[in-house]
Amino acid sequence: MLAGIARDVDNAVKRPPTRPAVRTKFQVVALLVREERARVTADETLGQAKRTQELKRLDGVATQLAKTAARDTSLLELLREDARVSDAAREYRASVLRAGGIEPPDEPEPAPQAPPTAAEEKRVIPQSVISRRLANPFLAPDFEAAAERAAARPRRLAGWELLEPLFWSFEKAATGSPACMALPEPTPGFVPRGKELMRHQAQVVAAAARGHRTFLLADEPGLGKTAQALLAAQAADAYPLLVVVPNVVKTNWAHEVKLWTPQRRSTVLHGDGEDVDAFADVVIVNYEILDRHVGWLGELGFRGMVVDEAHFIKNKGSQRSRNVLALSEQIQLRTARPLLMALTGTPLINDIEDFQAIWEFLGWIDDEKPLGALMNALEETGLTPADRGFSAAARAAVIDMGIVRRRKIDVVADIPARRVADLPVELDGAVGRSIRASEEALARRLVSRYRAALEARGDTSIGGAVDHDLARRVAAGELKDSSSKKTGDNVFTMVRRIGQAKAGLAADYAAQLARNVGKVVFFAKHVDVLDAAEQTFADRGIRSVSIRGDQTTKARDKAIAAFTDEPDVQIAVCSLLAAGVGLNLQVASNLVLAELSWTDAEQTQAIDRIHRIGQSEPVTAWRIIAAQTIDAKIAELIDAKSGLAARALDGADLDDAETSTDVQLEALVSLLTDALESGVLA
Repeated sequence: MLAGIARDVDNAVKRPPTRPAVRTKFQVVALLVREERARVTADETLGQAKRTQELKRLDGVATQLAKTAARDTSLLELLREDARVSDAAREYRASVLRAGGIEPPDEPEPAPQAPPTAAEEKRVIPQSVISRRLANPFLAPDFEAAAERAAARPRRLAGWELLEPLFWSFEKAATGSPACMALPEPTPGFVPRGKELMRHQAQVVAAAARGHRTFLLADEPGLGKTAQALLAAQAADAYPLLVVVPNVVKTNWAHEVKLWTPQRRSTVLHGDGEDVDAFADVVIVNYEILDRHVGWLGELGFRGMVVDEAHFIKNKGSQRSRNVLALSEQIQLRTARPLLMALTGTPLINDIEDFQAIWEFLGWIDDEKPLGALMNALEETGLTPADRGFSAAARAAVIDMGIVRRRKIDVVADIPARRVADLPVELDGAVGRSIRASEEALARRLVSRYRAALEARGDTSIGGAVDHDLARRVAAGELKDSSSKKTGDNVFTMVRRIGQAKAGLAADYAAQLARNVGKVVFFAKHVDVLDAAEQTFADRGIRSVSIRGDQTTKARDKAIAAFTDEPDVQIAVCSLLAAGVGLNLQVASNLVLAELSWTDAEQTQAIDRIHRIGQSEPVTAWRIIAAQTIDAKIAELIDAKSGLAARALDGADLDDAETSTDVQLEALVSLLTDALESGVLA
């Protein structure tokens, strides 16, 4: 893998100038070669012959990198001991390690450091952004918001230290109920036809429609924060809108934009942004690549900004926090009353001061004091931090700025007892390309069989309408050969490889859930996916237990008891087949389906491990789906077949009931018909 990336880098350097993304790849490969050489040298389990062979292969990659650096000597700067490793390089290094079957360890938050210079940041400006600037040459900043902030001057509270009393008011003056601003009654409108908001969601949208512009939306996971944010942006006309998210949910946000605001166009920022649409209404970017784009993003003219999983910025010394705060400041300076929304189920991770970065993002405070409306509200209380009632009044003032916190148990009447929430993820890097190539090869094989069948019966109308009966027979033949292992990559190996590629992303999401809501059940089919997830949780210091088919009854009972009774055991890692029946895990109300089953029945059985008598909270099953692969089609087919299974249980013919073969066959039929109708493989 390293040799292949090194060849790609060399080919790119032959066509100057060397782009930032190519420089990142060069640096990462060089660092990994250095690390791998040290590991091989220190590995006492390797024989001398094996060690010599491995070192020779690494020398080959190093030689290739040396030749590349000779073509562009500026690359040598990236190999210095004190060379800066950007967030983009760390992200790419992690993707290469995962593609090679190694789960990268969590990196500690960097210590506070001086802001990097423009030369160090290697920032990029995509061509689409340049085109947008040329199309809007007279777009001027609006400094009304800055004037409002400057107008708020402390009078009676001048000289008082206010930030610490504000933070600690949330502990000293806690009322025992969630901190939540007064929200208006829902108003009609803003929801696309065929969609419906729950009451608690509609209240936030109504608040935005009435003019409220800053929200710390701290609802528990599963209460629809994404929909609330997107519809609030529509109600506030906060376009263009910038959305900063973790990489794992980037694709899902684009999907949600289509779902809730179909009249708005979104664009997802990847890498250096070659494919970004700067004219889109919603720009979605992940934390890890902000350092490359913070310059032009701050000048684009956004009227709103949403930060998902906002607890990611709690460490103000981290690069990601500095980038987010810089963008927020730029937007507030250039736009009158922008919509700013911080979304997180856990705004506090370690201590009360975790509020600080989020409040700064929202424009409520700066490093030294409260700002604008919050300072005015504190002045209007007539109290100082020395007065008895200050904590309660200060807490209320901050909450009124826009803290919204609802728990599932508080809005349980609005929530279905059980729901399946799909979370699309992108398979990036070498693994993603390999899977898409294999899927294309499978489609080519199906098309070749289909055309051969047409020719065999003397039909020359290859370009005509698809013969769906013939397509099903071709798919059935492929399925039969796949079951007998007569073919290379087939529908079974494809699904397994996709599951392996999703393992790290699914485990990452389960870890986020565990931190947000407590206990989580993680389901997967294959042993290597279960192993990868357990390693991820161990690396992050999250205690988990394993429930698999090869366990003794005693070992299984011990694992279940630990998950049920021990507060610090946060995740149960379960085999979909072995743990899908006969277990009571209702101590959790969230589960992650890392791999798809072949039937809705298997999926339902897994969900029923926590959705059963004794469950006091609504249950959410988070289904991880690899976007733009056969995984998405299988999920769609499982959902479609679930209705047939239900009819069978209600008394319809049993022939209508779902079987795993149905889904496998229909997935192949869909792959074949899509290829034939698109003509891409013609």
